[in-house]
Order: sequence, then structure tokens, then C-alpha cells
Amino acid sequence: MLEGDEARDQLDDEQRKTNSRHDLSKNDNFDEISPEVGELDPQAVEDAMADDADATLALLADLTGATDAKLRALAKDLAGRIVVDISRTGKARSRGVGKLRSIPMDDTGGDLDIDASLEAIQLARVAGTAPPLVDLVTRTWTRPGLALVLLIDRSGSMNGERLAAAAVATAAASQRAPDDHAVVAFSDKAVVVKGRTEQRDREDVVNDVFRLRGFGPTDLALALRVAADQLADSKAVNKRVILFSDCRVTAGGDPEDVRDLIDDLHIVAPEDDCEDAREFAEAVGAKFAALSGPSAVPAVFESLLD
Repeated sequence: MLEGDEARDQLDDEQRKTNSRHDLSKNDNFDEISPEVGELDPQAVEDAMADDADATLALLADLTGATDAKLRALAKDLAGRIVVDISRTGKARSRGVGKLRSIPMDDTGGDLDIDASLEAIQLARVAGTAPPLVDLVTRTWTRPGLALVLLIDRSGSMNGERLAAAAVATAAASQRAPDDHAVVAFSDKAVVVKGRTEQRDREDVVNDVFRLRGFGPTDLALALRVAADQLADSKAVNKRVILFSDCRVTAGGDPEDVRDLIDDLHIVAPEDDCEDAREFAEAVGAKFAALSGPSAVPAVFESLLD
């Protein structure tokens, strides 16, 4: 497993594989979106998004790996902002390791909030009675609602729609569990793009995902073990893993043997290549969703997590 500086170094190495203008020009909208070397037309991107969002997101994902360095930088900036905007259709969940809240006093414990309870205490003193519990306020720590690990299968090819979907999923995970989520890319080794307790800018993490390239065979057992390690010390009420993969295992042990490490597993696979993933989900009792394209990721998150 690679994390921290080792993960960043791995991503730097992977981005050395780039897409030439010749290869990119095979896309129907490329000449309008990038009419000249080093140029990216935001209006053309907007028009293309309105016409076919998934195809445009796929092209933008490929442009983030362009050999043309100026075009690559422009594409990363624009793609990152678009992906984050798309992800915001989801709902933010509770944050952090815990939050101090004021609640009515009951038998669950907590410290009396003198300031918030002062009026009730004074009225009871005047009346010569004990203040009703319902009028007293305590301060207590509550646990965050959701911890989330996103597992991105980057074995085989990792470009176009597949890369765009991974980027949107990364932004959606951040939206759902802002301070308690991890992003892990895996093949036969795992790269922790963002550790669960790391505090990083959302667009920076999305841009790191755009740097991923296809690599190696698929070790699902490894991915599930890494996810379990990430969640081990979370204080969240719900600990969930979303696995983006076709679930065709080509390396490592049997993932069913480590399924019990994950309390709540959700599997997402491309709509046109999802039968293996669906069968695996049924075998291990996981929720399953087929993904029609990158723009459908927020709706899939909504259906799986709510």
C-alpha cells in the first residue's frame, strides 16, 4: 500500500503517460474545445456539456492527461470545477470525529449547560421546586453520521468516462462525508489518494484522481482490506465502502474471504459491463448499482446511501 508522499510520487510517475493531440482529436468535439495548441474554450465546453454531459466529461478527463502542458493545466482546472459542481447535487453528512451539541436533559448523560438552563433554574428556585428535566439543557458529544471509503478500480484502462466517473465519485464522497472519507485507487497494489483523516482541498484530491492511469490486475481482497484499515478507528455511526469496479478478480486471494471486514459494502459498475459485479454483490450481500455515465454518479450515491 502506498500513502502520503509515496502515493504522490506514484501519481507523478503515472502522469508521464500522456495523450497526444493526434489521439485526442479523434473525439468529435475536440477541435471546438481546443482549437489551437495550448487553448481550451470554456464556452465550447459548456455547449458540449449541454449536448452530451457524459461524453464531454470523458473528453475533459482525457484532456487532463494531455501532452500539451498548457492544455493539460487548463483542463484540470476546468474539469475539477465542473466535477465538484456536479457532485453538489448530493447531501452533506455529519462531519468530524464528533460534535458538541446542546440537547434537552434526559437520562443519557452529559454536562449541564448552566447558561442555557439558567432561566429554568431561576424559575424553579422562585417556586421552591426542582426544575423539570425537559427545561434543562446538557452539552454532549455526538458521533458523526457517516464515514466513507471510496475504492477505485484502476486496473486495465483508466481514461475517458471511467476516469471521469472516478473523479465525480471522489467529489461526491467528499460532499457526503467531508471530514471522514478516504479515496483509494487499486489494482494489485493500493494507492491511498486521500487518507480518511487527511484534511485536503476537494479539488486537489479530484485532480489527483485525474492523474491516475490504468495499471495491473485486479486484487479485490487487497482493496477491501485497505478499506477496513481506513475505517478501523472511525467513530462514525455508519461506516460504508463504495467499490467502483467490474469485480473481475485477476490477482490476490478470494475477496469473499475478507468480506466480513466491511460492515456496509456498496458496489458500482459500468452499465455496459456489470454482470460480474452484480454477481459478486449478490454473493457477498452488498448493495449494487449500474452506472450509466459520470453524470449519474450523484444519483447513484443518493440511491445507495439513503
